[in-house]
Parts: sequence; structure tokens; C-alpha cells
Amino acid sequence: MGRPVTLFTGQWADLPLEEMCRTAREMGYDGLELATWGQINCRRAASDEGYVKEIKETLKRHGLICKALGAHLTGQCVGDLWDPRLDGFAPAEFAGQPEKIRAWAIEEMKYTARAAKAMGCDVVTGFMGSAVW
Repeated sequence: MGRPVTLFTGQWADLPLEEMCRTAREMGYDGLELATWGQINCRRAASDEGYVKEIKETLKRHGLICKALGAHLTGQCVGDLWDPRLDGFAPAEFAGQPEKIRAWAIEEMKYTARAAKAMGCDVVTGFMGSAVW
């Protein structure tokens, strides 16, 4: 494989991973950039090797790779000035509380970095740009 062509799953965050993989493969993609509000739970992936193994096996079954996690919504909660739209990206109990939303999002981004490492990803996108290791 030359340079893999991957698909960001944010637009299909409501689809289960299995269905997203099947759809992406049918469309001809080589891999997925998993949306952190969709097909992957970063808190779980950061600490549950079995969960990460399931995700990787599902990707492999469909001939796909995952080299990036997309944390665009969480990243906006860290870096953007608060407005009511951010309430929809954070837990409902933090609605209208910018400091709590930002604190929650900072912790989520830490989990996202750990999840990316566990997944063997090279990149986390959506946090004021991209983080590459």
C-alpha cells in the first residue's frame, strides 16, 4: 500500500464501528480516523486493552487501519471561547458553565492521547490543529 487514504468518521458518529468499517471499505478507503464522539470511547480505550483489541480486530476484519483519532468537538471545548453551541459537545450537567466544560475537555483530551497511544495511532486531530508523535 502506498499512502493510505483514510476517512474521518465524524459525519457518521451515530454508526456502530462494525457498520462504519463495512461502509468505508465498500467506499474504497484504506482506514479510518475515528471520531472520539462516535466509534471509540477514549476513556475506555486509555485503560482497557481488551476494548482496544476488539477495535483493532474489527478494523482488521475489514482490511482497515486507524492512524488517527479525531477529537474536534472536545478540542473546541478546550480552545474556543464559550458560546451555547459548546454545551452540546460536553456532558449536559456542564451546560452554561464554561469553566467546567473546559476542565472536562482538558481531561478528555488527556484520555484521547492515552487512547491514541494504546491504538498505535500517530496523530490526534482537532485540538487547535494536530498533535503528532
